Amino acid sequence: MVVATEHPYVIKNKKIIGGEPVIKGTRTPIRAIAEWWKFGAAPEEIKENLPHLTLAQIFDALSYYDDHRKEIEAYITRNNNLPVNGIND
Repeated sequence: MVVATEHPYVIKNKKIIGGEPVIKGTRTPIRAIAEWWKFGAAPEEIKENLPHLTLAQIFDALSYYDDHRKEIEAYITRNNNLPVNGIND
């Protein structure tokens, strides 16, 4: 089931990354864009690394991140704590 958000380029779908917010029409999670931003990348640099996205999608993702920072930070933390190759230090 696709759930629209108040952001035109952001959706949630239980079938895509377990319902984590993503850019509509992609499997790119908002957390990925937020992490680039947190590392100091400008939206134009993010687009260079994620060329399938438009600047409008990237800016909307950053707006969603700003509006839902606690939610996205939780996804970032959870994703960073996943085991690599079945090994969890």
